[in-house]
Amino acid sequence: MSLKAVIVEDEKHSRETLKNLLEEFCIDIKVVGMAGSVDDAVETIKTTKPDVIFLDIELQTGTGFDVLQQVPHLNFEVIFTTAFEQYAIKAVKFSSLDYLLKPIDLEELQNAVSKAQTKKNQDIYKKQLETLMLNLKQRKPQLNKICLATSDGIEFIEVNDILYCKAEGSYTAFILNNSEKLLVSKHLKEYENLLLEQDFMRVHNSYLINLKEVKKYVKADGGYIIMKNNDTVSISRSRKEDFIKLMQLLT
Repeated sequence: MSLKAVIVEDEKHSRETLKNLLEEFCIDIKVVGMAGSVDDAVETIKTTKPDVIFLDIELQTGTGFDVLQQVPHLNFEVIFTTAFEQYAIKAVKFSSLDYLLKPIDLEELQNAVSKAQTKKNQDIYKKQLETLMLNLKQRKPQLNKICLATSDGIEFIEVNDILYCKAEGSYTAFILNNSEKLLVSKHLKEYENLLLEQDFMRVHNSYLINLKEVKKYVKADGGYIIMKNNDTVSISRSRKEDFIKLMQLLT
């Protein structure tokens, strides 16, 4: 079944380019509307009832998030587009939602469309969008929740509930303060980039820790960290000085 798509982009050239890419290279997707402003986007979405919208984050009349707030029913999928790796994209990543960086790469576009064609659990997807909107209300680097895609589904976790993250091959294990362990099929590096501004630190190649959950630093045996649940975490020699400085700033 063909997906109905709406493109929300304030630059006419970008709208037309994306439309042409979709029509030429993406099977089973039909562009049913395009809009260049927040008001036009809201009206177009209401009248065309799309399955998916390609939503530019920065519009001249507002943001893509303003569009989502004004649409009464979020019963469509969203693929965000942007020219910048800014704070808003970090919030999108926290919510495990899809986005495309401009200029749009054809393979990434096809992958995003392929994901959109896979029927998602609408309740879970709505919660992902709600998590995004909640985090964006902060209007500052501190984010409240993160969505983690596990083998069982998507977990919605308070960032403050994470004790530390541990690299396990190409996976990342999240250790929570209720002793739960979640295994996510992404590299630790990806979460390091997301969590550094949330008072987390990469103290070792294998560990990314929540500095607010540190119980003790032990100098013996080359140095190691004890977390509040009494788990021990290795620390690299080159990162000890930075770790101590950051801990002093938190106290």
